[in-house]
Order: sequence, then C-alpha cells, then structure tokens
Amino acid sequence: MDKQIKRTKPLLEKLYARYNHRRFVPPDPLQFVYRYSDRRDMEIAGFLASALAYGRVRHIERSLTQLFDRMDEAPYEFTSRFGGPHRVKLRTFKHRFTTGDDISDLLGLFRRVFDDCGSLEAFFLKGYRHEHASVLPALEAFCESLCRTYTDKHGRGRTSRGLNYLLASPSRGSASKRLNLFLRWMVRRDEVDPGLWTAIDRTKLIVPLDVHMGRLCRILGLYDNRTASLAAAMKVTAGFARMEPHDPVKYDFALSRIGILEDCTGRPRPACETCELFRPCAQRHACSGRAIRESAQRFPPSAAIARSRSD
Repeated sequence: MDKQIKRTKPLLEKLYARYNHRRFVPPDPLQFVYRYSDRRDMEIAGFLASALAYGRVRHIERSLTQLFDRMDEAPYEFTSRFGGPHRVKLRTFKHRFTTGDDISDLLGLFRRVFDDCGSLEAFFLKGYRHEHASVLPALEAFCESLCRTYTDKHGRGRTSRGLNYLLASPSRGSASKRLNLFLRWMVRRDEVDPGLWTAIDRTKLIVPLDVHMGRLCRILGLYDNRTASLAAAMKVTAGFARMEPHDPVKYDFALSRIGILEDCTGRPRPACETCELFRPCAQRHACSGRAIRESAQRFPPSAAIARSRSD
C-alpha cells in the first residue's frame, strides 16, 4: 500500500462512517427514490431524480417535487399509460433548461422499455457484458438504443437537444455524471444506496464526477485537471479503486455531503477545522491552520454547518 493510500483511505473511512447514513439522504435527489416501494416506481423515480440533478440543491428538490406531483405520485403507472393527456400535464414543467416536453419524450421511450423488457435493468443488461472493464459500453448502448428508438419513431435524423442532455452518453465525451449517479443508486447496496439491480458488478461503476466532486478529488490528490471530463472521471475512479478495489464509488455519497450539507465552497472558514479533509485541503492550498482561524472574522459560521444533525 503506497503512501497516498495510507494517508487518504483513513480520511475517507471517517467520512463514510460519519455521513453514509439514511438520515443524511435529504436533501439529496436520492430521497425521491425512497418515496416508493415498488421496484418499477423506484427505477423511474431514480432515473428522473438523477437526470435533473444539476443546479442548486433546493431548486432540484423543488423541481422534482413538482414533477412527481404532476405524475400523481405514481411514476410507473403514469409511464405505463403515457400518452397525449400525460404530455399535456407535463407541458408547463421546467427545470432550468429541461422542459416538460423533454421529460415527455423520455417517458414515451420508457413506456416502450417497460412494455418490451419489464424493467430498466433488463433493458440496460442488453448491452452489459461481464468482460467489459466498466459499465461505460453498456451505458453507451443504453443511451444509443433509446435515441435510435426516438429517431425511428419520429422520422428524424437526430434526437432533440433536451433529450440528448437527459441521455448524455459517454460516447459523446461526457463524464455522464447524472447517469453514473443513477447507476450508483441502482447497483450499490448499503444504508444509503438502494441497490435494486443485482446483475451488475459494482467494481465496474464510474464515479459521478462534476466540478464539486472534482475539487474534492483534487484535494485528495487523485487528479489535477479542472475539467470534469470522461477521462477525469476514469482517472478518479482508478484512484478510488486503488483504495477500495471491490467498491470504487463507495465514498461518493459521503464526499458529496461536504458540499451539500457542510456548504463547502473551497474558501477557508471556521468550520474547516472540523472537516476530515482539513489537513490535505490546507496543504493543497498552502494555507495554515492559523490562516483558517483568522478567516473566522470574514466568514462567520452558518446554521447549515452545525456538526450534529437529526436529518
């Protein structure tokens, strides 16, 4: 075990022990999966929740609440009967630049998936091979098959821009953060991740990388690039695999709590001294503990940074 692993893994295990509990799921979009007990509802809720997981956390939460309200809190039933009246119900929905028509296009495809395969997992497995090094080839096949179905149905040469964003295939160079987040939820099983899918090896998962996770991974020394690209996601995943080869995305939820619950922005604040990443972060930015303390007058602690929480 090299020096980086010896230095970094204990920090990650502390974060995992501290945050990887069901009570810390809200306000994460994953909370919407746990609204349901039927596997089909949970699959659809999970895909929609991860697909809209961009922007401010509270905005995501509000948009998803509105979306599932329009779906009568019955994602599978709404999808299985999807038609004109359902499209009308979603028409005025909007989350940033995702429109109700984009969601309708996706649900129309999902209706066909459930009619033909019975589940999103069965459809995904059509492109999955155990000999593949990661889930990326299966993810590409999943997205490309859905896009092809859309173009065949509508007689178009390509899918709409909005649908392309919801099905951001790694074949187009995307880090596919939201799709990899969905796969983490579906494949891993612990106190946080529901793990509905049992046929996929969790060692093949890819870290859901965005700019916030990228910043934390740079602090840990896993990569130096500031671009959240597919190549960066692969490099970060390889780094975590050195520490946890059987579960490379194990620490994703716990790490992301630093931004979501602790409201970390990368700027020094008094709360930094209680963070498990304080030392590597201070070293990374050549920032001493004294500098952190002196910043207290400029960055007063907020209520969102309370160390103990009930939910």
